[in-house]
Amino acid sequence: MESLNDIKKRIKSVNDISQLTRAMQLVSAAKMRKSKVQHEMVTPFFTLCAESMMEVYNNAGDIDNPYLTMREKVPGETWKIGYFILTGDQGLAGAYNNNIVKISEEHIQKKILENAKKNIRTEYKLYVFGQMGSDKLSRDGYLVDPEFSFPISEPTYYQARNVANIIRAKYLSGEFDLVYLIYTKMESAVSMKPIINRVLPINTTSLQMTIKEGVDDAGLAKEAEGSLDYHPNASEVFSFLIDTYLNSALYGAMVEAFACEQTARMTAMDNANKNADEMMKKLTMQSNRARQARITNELNEIVNGANQVE
Repeated sequence: MESLNDIKKRIKSVNDISQLTRAMQLVSAAKMRKSKVQHEMVTPFFTLCAESMMEVYNNAGDIDNPYLTMREKVPGETWKIGYFILTGDQGLAGAYNNNIVKISEEHIQKKILENAKKNIRTEYKLYVFGQMGSDKLSRDGYLVDPEFSFPISEPTYYQARNVANIIRAKYLSGEFDLVYLIYTKMESAVSMKPIINRVLPINTTSLQMTIKEGVDDAGLAKEAEGSLDYHPNASEVFSFLIDTYLNSALYGAMVEAFACEQTARMTAMDNANKNADEMMKKLTMQSNRARQARITNELNEIVNGANQVE
């Protein structure tokens, strides 16, 4: 059995850690509530933008837009892929960062294998939000852009617009043929899931998924049995909507990823607090036993001493 002093030191250590984890839980809860409010504010605009794009796409016929056309590759050519991955700046969030890194690595390896079977080379580059994911992916040997540095904490629309500008420029210049956005989506208050979304070229299936359930893909024009004229033309309107869509998609993903990170950290700290409470109970019982044993030994020494005097 440990000595009473050793047990007291452990109790103090567990108590100090418990105070820290409780404070972190409260901070994460406050940040999570704030980020959820941000997400609820941006979601209607993002959904309306997606609905408008689908309306133009379904009613205007063929649209000549570079963001909408999937490029083709033949054997011997190269697919150039850009990954924008949203991880956290800090740890102590359970498996949050590891899950994002894992799904990113699996997708990269899958693409490389699929293209190799077609005798097509694969080039990729990772642009990682958050230091945790950047460090982990770099250690695992993946090509991470060291000059890309965007914190995931307290995301703003201006940051999202800057990243969207980078994506558009690299796609139009031919530096990338495909652009994927990888982040964590909050399905419910207790369920989070890492997802992979192809942002360029535009994935119309993904657009439909963003539209609220029960809203007709064709939009108001079809409901009114009328027609719409686009000025100067449908392609120009679609291009404008795409710019807005990319900005909103990046901002929505950043806000949702930050909310998920805080939720994961809040859950991890809550589990740590429960474990600390259990450990405190066990250590308290050990302390009581050690104290009783010490008192018993002292009483025995007194009795033995008294007997020797007699």
